[in-house]
Amino acid sequence: MTIQLSNVSLRTDKGQVLSDINLTFESGSINILLGMRGIASGKTSLLRVIAGLEMSHTGSVLFDKVDITKLSVQMRNVAFVHQQFINYTHLTVRENIGSPLYVAKLSATDVKSKVDAIAKQLNIDGCLERFPSELSGGQLQRTALARALVKDARVILLDEPLLNLDYKLREALRYEIRDLLKKTGTIAVYATNDPNEALALGGKVFLLDEGKLIQEGEVSNVYREPVNIKAARILNDPEINLFKGLINENEVVFGSELYFPKSSRFSKLRKGQYTFGIKPSHLSLLPSHDDDFEFSMHVELAEISGAETFLHIANRHLNFLVHLPGVHAYKIDAPIKIYLPILKMFVFDETKHAIMFPINVSLPA
Repeated sequence: MTIQLSNVSLRTDKGQVLSDINLTFESGSINILLGMRGIASGKTSLLRVIAGLEMSHTGSVLFDKVDITKLSVQMRNVAFVHQQFINYTHLTVRENIGSPLYVAKLSATDVKSKVDAIAKQLNIDGCLERFPSELSGGQLQRTALARALVKDARVILLDEPLLNLDYKLREALRYEIRDLLKKTGTIAVYATNDPNEALALGGKVFLLDEGKLIQEGEVSNVYREPVNIKAARILNDPEINLFKGLINENEVVFGSELYFPKSSRFSKLRKGQYTFGIKPSHLSLLPSHDDDFEFSMHVELAEISGAETFLHIANRHLNFLVHLPGVHAYKIDAPIKIYLPILKMFVFDETKHAIMFPINVSLPA
């Protein structure tokens, strides 16, 4: 089976939420809709159009080349998992999971068999006779996921299903969901604003920004080579450091006073203004190469989060966020030297399109 969206646009009372979307989801694939945190990207609206909960104003939705644009949600055989734990409070876990099967008029024997099987897969087989009020957050979300998967839908849509869970549980469940979706063989479309979640799930990623599709491809490829500044920002959490610079005949200039010899890496770039980018985790307290840029800065804020430290540092010309492994104690206004490895820099031209990417960058663990 394939799903194809052709020139799909959607307008609501809030304005244009989807603009001329063209994409295809292949049979048995995991597809990630990734948008930037805090900005309306159109992820949920796109899921709702696929499900039939919203009707696009222009364009068409095709399942296996059949136009189902005007088909009701009941006729599409689509499962939808929401970010809220939507379970029926007056029903047991078993009854919650089996509810779509009773609607489909399956026999009690078939319902029991299917519910038992999916509950075992999701490690909630010991909770089947409990009520939702007796479950943990992870068990509630597993129940909602089981109810969606048990109906053998052709398509499963997941709208930030792990958003309301704590970090450790999110991390564990994302791998469980990935493995389970691979086993089902259905088309899965998963919306998130967490690039690390997208990388963990794998598959194909579709970057959405203000209702527009700006890039698509295998998630590892898109992560390494974002097409422009917006894509680079969507793909990085914490957000990528961006700063202006001027490339001259023999120098690279940041601000009005920070002059560096022009590296051979920039030899093919014409003279002019560029935007440079560096991931917070690629800034270092020690040089790794003779060509590394060295900046003298001061600490504006030091945040310790578990076994990681985030430093907000600045000088008269630049502001950086630095992501360091381990716990590091710094006083406010303390001087600090930071090294920017040239081989790990992005370069964007005046149109904000990427023209240079980091070399030999591994994916986050």
